[in-house]
Amino acid sequence: MGGKSHSSSELPPFPLTGLPGQETSQNWMFLLLGILYIVSIVGNALILFIIKDVQSLHQPMYYFLSLLSVNDLGVSFSTLPTVLATFCFHLRKISFDSCMAQIFFIHLFSFMESGILLVMSFDCYAAICNPLRYATVLTDARVVHVGMAVIICSFCVVFPLPFLLKRLSFCKANILSHAYCLHPDLIRLPCGDITINNIFGQFIVISNFGLDSALILLSYMLILRSVLTITSREGRLKTLDTCGSHMCAVLMFYVPMVGVSMADHYERHAPQYMHVLMSLIYLFVLPMLNPVIYTIKTKEIHQRLCKILLGTKF
Repeated sequence: MGGKSHSSSELPPFPLTGLPGQETSQNWMFLLLGILYIVSIVGNALILFIIKDVQSLHQPMYYFLSLLSVNDLGVSFSTLPTVLATFCFHLRKISFDSCMAQIFFIHLFSFMESGILLVMSFDCYAAICNPLRYATVLTDARVVHVGMAVIICSFCVVFPLPFLLKRLSFCKANILSHAYCLHPDLIRLPCGDITINNIFGQFIVISNFGLDSALILLSYMLILRSVLTITSREGRLKTLDTCGSHMCAVLMFYVPMVGVSMADHYERHAPQYMHVLMSLIYLFVLPMLNPVIYTIKTKEIHQRLCKILLGTKF
């Protein structure tokens, strides 16, 4: 639908859809998302508290896990304001500048999560393939440097996105498909030339998510080769179990991402609410599942959590 062209500075607020075609289920959707938010925020906060409180967890693996928990909290708080406004208070509009800020933070934390999973895979590789050099390779100083590198690289990659969008003119019915702002959703709305935006978007996805996933796959191939040299079946399983939580986190991150990409590509042939639900899984389920999996799979965290919640002595 066409209309008068507007620059970004004079745009009216963008309407937020929420869950199209499912207006009668909006309250149930808020209840579901509220539960996911609570589990995510409380779970990740507990992991941070436990790692800080337990001296034996002051190791590179758990430092990276702390960074992952901080990142998941960032994802949750990035979407919370507009989701709360849309599903609870029925305030379904967002200004252009607020939308740009939300796009920046959502995509910043997405790229950071990919980078964190990559450095965690390197941590698994170092622990399994070079255990004697592990302490000398991953010192506390290097962990800090690696964490800062992930944050700075992700910031530099995402920083141009809002500025590339602000230069465009909008002349359509600027209705967003979600209860929050995403770059792939907003980039469909401008009536001008979006070639540069598309090229830049594809470049950062391939250069970051593509490269990160390839390096993670390479690290696991090297880990598997090392594990196969262990003679006993019990030893192989025990060694693989040390990075089982990370493998689950990687699958949970990249599988929904592929699903969102497929929904974007085939959205003409699928109901709109299916596209929205795939995005909800990507942004809401993952931050909730990460602390659950690491709590179940990590003995020290599991025991400490039981002691906090149940007063159990270990």
